[in-house]
Amino acid sequence: MTVQPHALDVLEFARLLDHVAGHASTTPGAARIRALRPLRVGGTHLERDEALTALHRELARVTAMRALVGGEQPFRPEAIPELEQPLQRLRVLGTSWTGPELLGALTLLRSSRLTQAALRDDARHPAARAPLAALADRLIVRSALEQQLARVLTDDGELRDDASPALRRVRKELRGAEAEIVRLLERLMGKLEAHHRVDDASVTLRNGRWVIPVRREGRGSVGGIVHDTSQSGQTLFVEPPAAVEAGNRIRELEAEERAECERLLRELTDLLRPEREALADAWDALVTLDSLYGRARYALSAKCSDIELAASRAGWHIRDGRHPLLQAQGVEVVPFDLAMGPEERTLLVSGPNTGGKTVLLKALALIALMVQSGIPAPVGAESVVPCFDDVFADIGDEQSLEASLSTFSAHLKHLKEIVDHATADSLVLVDELGSGTDPLEGAALGGAILEALTRRGTTTIATTHLGALKELAGEVPGVVNASLQFDAE
Repeated sequence: MTVQPHALDVLEFARLLDHVAGHASTTPGAARIRALRPLRVGGTHLERDEALTALHRELARVTAMRALVGGEQPFRPEAIPELEQPLQRLRVLGTSWTGPELLGALTLLRSSRLTQAALRDDARHPAARAPLAALADRLIVRSALEQQLARVLTDDGELRDDASPALRRVRKELRGAEAEIVRLLERLMGKLEAHHRVDDASVTLRNGRWVIPVRREGRGSVGGIVHDTSQSGQTLFVEPPAAVEAGNRIRELEAEERAECERLLRELTDLLRPEREALADAWDALVTLDSLYGRARYALSAKCSDIELAASRAGWHIRDGRHPLLQAQGVEVVPFDLAMGPEERTLLVSGPNTGGKTVLLKALALIALMVQSGIPAPVGAESVVPCFDDVFADIGDEQSLEASLSTFSAHLKHLKEIVDHATADSLVLVDELGSGTDPLEGAALGGAILEALTRRGTTTIATTHLGALKELAGEVPGVVNASLQFDAE
């Protein structure tokens, strides 16, 4: 669906997605929720039916996940490593993964195996498992590969000493050589004259070489190579001549260790390469499951009920509707009920300032965008929500200094786009129609726009405080009035 970016902006749809994403358990799952966009429901009858079927299927998957999350054995997603780029790199022969990336592959294999077992657990209700069966089928179990990675990798993604006999040998030699050079340097430090020593200093590493700290005036008596100096410049870090050969041997062993590690990493990567497609598909399935999990947890926290989806011209029937962003702030939200029959195309809402007209407008639009994105909406049971091919919005004071537009001119620009592009399957929202200019001119312009959209069959919800516009309900079939009032109590 190509919902107008302007409409998504003024309705704060990205902020809503961010709130829902906060209920996912992993970073990739949250990112998948933030990337959700409304599915377009329009075009031919066949295209509309296909889109509605896809939305039914997606919301059914969220409902199934909600049942699993709230069941006796609550489902919780396993860890998902961020492997999108490494998995793409597997396509290139000769490339190798780093240790942490291979640890990510181990996490992916383990999560895939555990998640598939959880989704196929006979102890869970079949009706909850069935809509998620296709995702469970995409997960993989590769026990031998999983065990092999677990055997050679530490919890930090380093190669274990026993990853190969050659690595075990070279690391043993390296540890021995380092211990020997430290002992040698400590003996040399002990022989330094007191005024050449640095208090409380010890043998240390500088630029990959083992050195001893010496006062600058003792440089001549020690000899050797200076590898570093202190911040004050009074201490030199020196590799004495007696330690140079031992240091060179350590460098040789380190190069040997590096070469063996690179060989092992290439070998392990080559084990993954034939499984690239299966690993990528399993990763995507895990991310999708966490996206569903996040939406299910949001639905539970926001007390969203299952709804009936309808075609754009079937009308609304909202019970206990709530503005999702107001609800996200934790404030007490007054729910609303709204009914619009198929023959009622335009709803004109009036009422006092700060009386909730704009809140109602935005709540209805967000509810529509949510369900068309596969996100449960905060409405009560038996609600009917129509689905649209696009959403247009002209809401708020949008004076643009950059474009040299007055408030009224900015509104006119948006209203022109709406009249030019809205179809009979679109949703149009206009806040304070006819405001910003002379009331008579505003009412005439607003009336002409509403009449054109109503005759076209567009679902239009507009707020106004102009009395003349309210008379349209008696003049144009399909226009109905509604009002919001303060509750004195």
